[in-house]
Amino acid sequence: MIPETAYKSLLDNIGQTFATARDKAYSLMSHILLEAYWNIGRQIVEYEQQGQDKASYGRKLMQNLAKDLSVRLGKGFGLSNLYLMRQFYEAYPIFQTSGKLTWSHYGEILAISDPLARSFYEKQCVNEGWSVRQLKRQIQSGLFQRLALSKDKEGVLVLAAEGQSLDKAGDVVRDPYILEFLGIPEDHRLSEKELETKLIDKLQDFLLELGKGFTFVGRQFRITLDNRHYRVDLVFYHRILRCFVLFDLKTGKVQHEDVGQMNMYLNYFRAEQNVEGDTDPIGIVLCADKHEILVEYALGGISNQLFVSKYQLYFPDTRELQRELEEVMET
Repeated sequence: MIPETAYKSLLDNIGQTFATARDKAYSLMSHILLEAYWNIGRQIVEYEQQGQDKASYGRKLMQNLAKDLSVRLGKGFGLSNLYLMRQFYEAYPIFQTSGKLTWSHYGEILAISDPLARSFYEKQCVNEGWSVRQLKRQIQSGLFQRLALSKDKEGVLVLAAEGQSLDKAGDVVRDPYILEFLGIPEDHRLSEKELETKLIDKLQDFLLELGKGFTFVGRQFRITLDNRHYRVDLVFYHRILRCFVLFDLKTGKVQHEDVGQMNMYLNYFRAEQNVEGDTDPIGIVLCADKHEILVEYALGGISNQLFVSKYQLYFPDTRELQRELEEVMET
């Protein structure tokens, strides 16, 4: 009789071996296809350069290629895809990919006209392992512009070239946070309890908005001081910075008392919850609105890593964000 434990272990090992081989095969196939599409783009560009009237000649060439290649090779060689292959070569004159992005990823990345933003989304997509759906959402939310607007010109260039670095507390904080995935109408009178529940229900989407390194610890984390109970709305742990990240949710305009309460939470976590190896906790008061001067005065003199950020229930106007970023780059 075959021992059940040993047999289950064998079954699991075989399954894992096959899954690993399959993933490697998919990755290799994706890389081969990317190189083929790049080469097709290169051949089209080199052929076009021999034409006299570039505009009309190029258009007619692409139409003929789309028709003839579709007959010869089948799906995947429509006019829009051929234009994308040509654009792929023009954007990357030297073929070099991470091996982690698919042609569908590049289809979204190549649609970005700003080269800085395009470079950022490519790097960040690799760093965080975004699916195509997640990549599209981050582009729509203007993630690059939101992060870049908190930096100077040099910082923007580094962000575009390397993606987001996570070295200090401010690196993990966003302002605003985009919560469009909750599907809440802007005119809906939202309670803090309802906001918290919806964020938990959509935790995977919220983690994507928070960024790399966040793991969920709990909700309504109870703190007892002087025989009185307090509750932190949401508690996360950041694996890279090795610290707790506390969220206090406010569906109205933030008040100075909210800042003071979060400061107390941070002092408690540092003294009572941190273990060896943990760094100082981060506190974020997430609110619907804030008065910048009030927040500045409320935060003045506080040594803790405490931030006040707004949230939006809709995608921002990325064109306006881009205009603001261009002003930063011109200074």
